[in-house]
Amino acid sequence: MVCALGAAVCFGTATVLQAVAARAAGTDGGGGDAALLLRALRQWRYVAGLALDGVGFLLQIVALRSVPIYAVGAALAASLAVTAVVAARLLRVRLSGLEWAAVAVVCAGLGMLGLASGAEGARTGPDWLGYALVAVAVGVLLLGGIGGRLSGRTRALLMGLGAGFGFGVVEVAVRLIDSLRPAELLANPATYALLLGGGAAFLLLTSALQRGSVTTATAGIVIGETIGPAAVGVVWLGDRTREGLGWLAVLGFAVAVAGALLLARFGEAPAEEGAALPAPAGKG
Repeated sequence: MVCALGAAVCFGTATVLQAVAARAAGTDGGGGDAALLLRALRQWRYVAGLALDGVGFLLQIVALRSVPIYAVGAALAASLAVTAVVAARLLRVRLSGLEWAAVAVVCAGLGMLGLASGAEGARTGPDWLGYALVAVAVGVLLLGGIGGRLSGRTRALLMGLGAGFGFGVVEVAVRLIDSLRPAELLANPATYALLLGGGAAFLLLTSALQRGSVTTATAGIVIGETIGPAAVGVVWLGDRTREGLGWLAVLGFAVAVAGALLLARFGEAPAEEGAALPAPAGKG
């Protein structure tokens, strides 16, 4: 859980940097999502955010090899609480009383999960699970292509859900990779699912941060990266709670995700560095 929370700190801070960079890149010219990503990569904030994402990903791997997916997923969703606090400190964004309460709710939910979580499941899942992850990753790319042609909240929700599904694929794929030997990695479909799902998620995330409603998109990301992977971990990978504390884990998961959804507006970058964030209705 310490590693999962460390990953949340890295991802939450990276969100602020990447959102500012993505918004700035969007003003430099037209083009599709790939062109936007290339322009964003020229921004030092985006590169710094990617570096933090890399550190967070390493911490996430350690966490996923130690505790159930549902606990790690809820902790990663809680990165929005980190984003809110970082935005308040560095960008002078004013948090309302409700938003500070949401930060406290997230922390309470994670505390309950920490008390209730058992060890990671010992099962490797059915043989078809790795191929199913590849199919989901391909579906994420297709969803991004469809969502890119839409506008408004429908587009934001599709792009956010797609990014969330992509990150969820990464979470499950990490559990299915048992060996780092090159020959076994190349033969494992989970390896390709991880690369494809992660790449597609970053592409859709960059697009979602730049256009449309970020509040809606971020809520979609939280839902996509928590519920599905948690269910896979419990049903097929053997994730369990401590004896008699299943109810506390369910409650903690629900509380942490609900608190994160209340903080969804903090996927947004301010129009100018140091300026206040716009109202939730203007996020994308």
